[in-house]
Amino acid sequence: MSEKKIHLKVITPEKIVFEDDVDSITAKGIKGSFGILPNHVPFMSALAVDTAKVVKNGEEIFFSIIGGAFQFKKNEAIILTEVAELGTDIDTARAELAKERAEAKIASAETQRDIKLANAALARAMVRLKAASKR
Repeated sequence: MSEKKIHLKVITPEKIVFEDDVDSITAKGIKGSFGILPNHVPFMSALAVDTAKVVKNGEEIFFSIIGGAFQFKKNEAIILTEVAELGTDIDTARAELAKERAEAKIASAETQRDIKLANAALARAMVRLKAASKR
């Protein structure tokens, strides 16, 4: 690996979603957005439900990230998350249906727990649509 690249792995319990050398990483932690370039100081963050952007050879690649953890040291970065998808792999029709179902559940929710679960489902659907729209 070149000193001008970052080796990135995006890992879920089921599989390695992405592994390659990249130029930069931008993601959203629970305390705000951050950007990583080669030779950055070691860094860790809990991740928010949002998109992550990777630049590889000038091309932007987007992921939906459903929380998790980010770690960077010695030009190696790891995103550990329950769910991650490449924006290009997202079925937008399915994500749109999930969004509509979540909105309907919010409208008909009877308890705070129902509202909380429906809002979480809506956030996941929205981040999937956001990542897919940036293909």
